[in-house]
This record gives sequence, structure tokens and C-alpha cells, in this order.
Amino acid sequence: MQLRADHVETRLAVLQELVRENPLGQFTTAIPSPNTRTLQSSHIPWVLDVDPTKPGDLGVLRGHLARNNPQCKAIIESLTSSSSSSPSESDLNVLESEVLVIFTAAHHYVTPKFYVETKPTTGKVVPTWNYSAVQVYGKARVYHLSSDPATGEFLQKQLHDLSQLCEKGIMGYTGEDGRQSSWKITDAPDKYVEIKKKGIVGLEITVDAFEGKVKMSQELRKGDRDGVVEGFRKLDTDLGRAVAKTVEERGEMKEAQKEQQAK
Repeated sequence: MQLRADHVETRLAVLQELVRENPLGQFTTAIPSPNTRTLQSSHIPWVLDVDPTKPGDLGVLRGHLARNNPQCKAIIESLTSSSSSSPSESDLNVLESEVLVIFTAAHHYVTPKFYVETKPTTGKVVPTWNYSAVQVYGKARVYHLSSDPATGEFLQKQLHDLSQLCEKGIMGYTGEDGRQSSWKITDAPDKYVEIKKKGIVGLEITVDAFEGKVKMSQELRKGDRDGVVEGFRKLDTDLGRAVAKTVEERGEMKEAQKEQQAK
């Protein structure tokens, strides 16, 4: 990912918050296999665990993948084929290669018509796309052995935590102030849940690095940037308003940085 100075976001807390607010991530692996494609990606939701007592903790991503997913089959094939040469028992379920998960927040096409300062004077404007994205890199531990108690424990906690993240954080089912209560994994019959768990594998990624960018018209002149904000607001859509808000916030950050540098 290109990380130009105008757009790069290095604040870990901001990057982690984007992941929490947009938990659907694109899980990408590069595993050579005679049976599947080397590069594979799956869109799955994640839970990000961060230790608040450890400043700068990159955290751990937890997710799960359908066992019948070709990507999952390549992962298990890789683990089982390399188990004989693995240096220790603890490494048997850890992928040798690095994995990548990409998270994306609100994004939108930007028409040159929004550039109200530059377009009328020179016409030297082109379309672009505004977006916010975070790329997370790490090593993945895979819970794929149904007979291993650790797999059952991991999946039970993962399914509970993920459902609560989505029920409360996305749906707003907090059970407070007249809101509905959240659905819980324990609402489903135990035997049914156990059957469903046999059809998935758990993923636990120890994060090694975050990379992020917020490309929201910061590089533009203030007049053009104001035109982008107004243009998105006039769309009168939730997405348009969300992008306008981010463009405005990032523009204010840029102006504050310019003032600081001028002192």
C-alpha cells in the first residue's frame, strides 16, 4: 500500500479503532498448493484483542473460517504437510508464512466537479477515490483439530465475543435505554452449536504490524477541499455525510499541522 505523507496514519489507537468499527476484514494468504490457488482471500469478521495495560500493544485478531472454504483447505494442508519438519510441538498449528488482513472504512468516488477552486481556473483536475484502510500483518495460529479441547474452547469464546461485538456494537442491541437485548450463542441449542463448530476452524493472528492510510482529500487546496465536503453533503446519503465528515476532520488536521509548522 502506498503511504504518502498526506495520507498515512501511524497512530496505533486510531488504526485499531478503525478495525473495531469495521470488523469485516479480507483475510489473505499465499500458500503454494497443487490443489488450490496460491493467493486466496476470504471476507470474514474479526475480534481485535488489545491489552490495555501494555502501551503500544499491537494485539491479536481472532476469527473463524468455514472448513469447506478452499483457503481453509490449503491452510490445513500446509500445516499437516509440514508437521514432520516442525521444530517444536507448539509450532504445529502456526502457519509458516505471514498473513494479511485488510480492513476498509467508508469510501466513495470523488468527481472533479467538487473541485470548485481549481476546476474553473485551470481545468487540471481528475477523478479519484477517497477511502480509509488498514492492513494488518502477522502470524496465524489455526485451531483445526476438532478433537482438541483447545479448539472447542477457542471457537466457543470466539463465537460469543464476535456475536456480542456485532449485536451490541453494530446493531445497538445493548438491552439499555429501551433497546433490545443482544442475541447470545447460548440462545441456540448446545448440540446445534457443537455441530456448527465442527464446520469451522479458528484463526488467531498475533499482529506484527499495522499500516494505515486515510485518503480524504487532504492534499487539496482548502477551496477544493471545501467543495468536496459540500459536494458529499449535497448527496444527502448516509455514506456521503460520513465521507464529508472525515474529509472535514482530516482537512482541519492538515491546517493545524501547517499552523504548527509555521511557528
